Amino acid sequence: MAAAVEPSHDNETEPQPYRLDEQIGFILRQVVQRHAAIFASGMDQALTAPQWAALAKLAECGPLSQNQLGRLIVTDAATIKGVVDRLSARVLTRTSPDPDDRRRYVVELTPIGLETVARLSPHASAITAETLAPLDAAERTRLLALLRKLC
Repeated sequence: MAAAVEPSHDNETEPQPYRLDEQIGFILRQVVQRHAAIFASGMDQALTAPQWAALAKLAECGPLSQNQLGRLIVTDAATIKGVVDRLSARVLTRTSPDPDDRRRYVVELTPIGLETVARLSPHASAITAETLAPLDAAERTRLLALLRKLC
């Protein structure tokens, strides 16, 4: 009869202490803070990041319902209303009742909004390039692919 074999403990490791600096949320927060600082220094000071996102998405997609715009830029309903209200107050967007559903509003860029997006798009591209500057081209591509996978 074969002797019983003791399980090997070679593959077991002791639990590692929790180190904040190694946690994904902490690292992502640092990256977001760095990007926000770059955004603030490189973009029109009167526009917040959510306002720019709304303008850029409207330029990309054309008129959208306020709800759909919020979903596309990952902003909750209360926040997107405030964003749209502030953009409309600056005559960058306008809202109108949806002809198919009067409970819903459609948001679109005004001519001033279109000009603003055209003028600021190169700055937005430069902000992205500066945020990703520490990485080479292959690393940039890989990072963006990995981050999209986490969404």
